[in-house]
Amino acid sequence: MKKITLSALLAATLVSASDFNYEVTPVAGYMWNSTAKETGLQENGAMGGVENHAVYGVELQMDNVSDLIKPELSILYGRDTVNQSVVNTNGEYTGVLTTMLNGVYELDTTTAFTPFAKAGLGYQWYTNTHPSDFDGLVLDAGMGLKTDLTKHIALKLEGLYMYKMNNNGNTNGSNGEVHNVAALAGLTFNFDEKAAPVVAAVTAPVVAAVVAEKPKPAPVVVAEAPKPVPVIAAPIDSDKDGVFDPADKCPNTPAGFKVDVDGCPVKATLHLNFATNSNKVDKEGTAKVNTFAAFLKDSPAYKAAIVGHTDSTASDAYNQKLSEKRAGIVRDMLIKDGVAADHLTAAGEGEKMPIASNKTKAGRAENRRIEVELCK
Repeated sequence: MKKITLSALLAATLVSASDFNYEVTPVAGYMWNSTAKETGLQENGAMGGVENHAVYGVELQMDNVSDLIKPELSILYGRDTVNQSVVNTNGEYTGVLTTMLNGVYELDTTTAFTPFAKAGLGYQWYTNTHPSDFDGLVLDAGMGLKTDLTKHIALKLEGLYMYKMNNNGNTNGSNGEVHNVAALAGLTFNFDEKAAPVVAAVTAPVVAAVVAEKPKPAPVVVAEAPKPVPVIAAPIDSDKDGVFDPADKCPNTPAGFKVDVDGCPVKATLHLNFATNSNKVDKEGTAKVNTFAAFLKDSPAYKAAIVGHTDSTASDAYNQKLSEKRAGIVRDMLIKDGVAADHLTAAGEGEKMPIASNKTKAGRAENRRIEVELCK
């Protein structure tokens, strides 16, 4: 069986947020405090008096440090604005400033929603504080969801848990645990778009029109010696591919192949851009898959084997599954466009077959690819 191998680069970073190096999210929400109803020092208790309150702040996430865990700096501020019992001796309200450094993991899906989880360490400061409120370290963890509104803006919703040991080191103070839970919402703004590798455009199959030869003029017949007019045979197309035998360089082309001006089977290439750690096909890639599907339907004698590849980021097992997903989603799109399912196969090779070095960003972009093999 004759095989023709076609390779396509699978490069660029995530469409939507992952296409950019930085994300900035102004947020607002509400924080619940486990010690909100305490009004004084408790024996073996926690800090007293800081009520549930609204919070606002900003989150800065960097997407160019790691493809797996992305660092995030969060700053939240709120103040206790309840009743006179929580106002300090100077008549001012208590302000609570929390800073956190987190690692964020985003779960890739084929939908418009991107779930995420995060955890990290921070510090909490109090201003105009109660006698039993003390600055201290905070452990935090949370999860949430992002959905793109435009290429540069996404809606972000998250829930956040913060743990703090309230210990002032004073025998007259209180020692105890403080548990805060915050619900936050905000708009994520994406900046500094990443450059995508340059790839070749799809080569669409073209069949030139075939023009029949003009019949030669009949020979002049001399009246005194009339001769019969020679009969000119009609052009013949033996393999019925639309190219007449005299011009057909592949005279025995089987039925089911679209041919070029020389009567030989036409071949096509498919090039796609995928996101890092993703099997999503963007709008431009979808148009290319549609063109390739039209070619396969015009040449039903071809079968296509789709093989996905990844770079060396993440584990072997994870990359194997990701490469299979990339090949599988392209196969599903071709079937949806009308290509016969029994003419398509999909498989993944993970990171086992690099075509460039995984030590550079450009090399990893080349290794994130799909290879398509056409078979007769």
